Amino acid sequence: MRSQWLVIGGARSGKSAYAERLAQSHPGELVYVATGEPGDEEMRSRIAHHRQRRGGKWRTIEEPIALAHVLRKECRAGRFVLVDCMTLWISNLLLADKPIPDAVEELCKLLPQLDGALVLVSNEVGLGIVPDNALARRFRDEAGFANQQIAAACSHVVFIVAGLPLRLKG
Repeated sequence: MRSQWLVIGGARSGKSAYAERLAQSHPGELVYVATGEPGDEEMRSRIAHHRQRRGGKWRTIEEPIALAHVLRKECRAGRFVLVDCMTLWISNLLLADKPIPDAVEELCKLLPQLDGALVLVSNEVGLGIVPDNALARRFRDEAGFANQQIAAACSHVVFIVAGLPLRLKG
């Protein structure tokens, strides 16, 4: 079965937990692709919380930049791959001075070729106030453009608000 999902929502909206629940009925191997890096104690705590919630059923791959490469390798029939999260990936690309539009385009072109179930988790960052500095505005803009392209390329899109799913596509 081939399907690609974008699960999008605000911070602490329940999007990761929802994405993990999608995997509960999947009979095959579960692969978790983590884009976040444990750069400080708060991030280490978040990562530990996510690992504990997932339990031992998942095989975890940590990849902050080369997401398309990992998906080419890991997405196959009978497998459920969850990427958490796209906005951390975009942050990593931004901080590494990588061309974000090129990376997003590569990912979106790849999606229709991938087998198995793939769920991409992303933050909706455009619903708040305009950031007060150029870097934060660039991040918000890059994330917004990326989310639009990824949503267009995915077969299913779900917006999570207060832990509740709102199906937008599929």
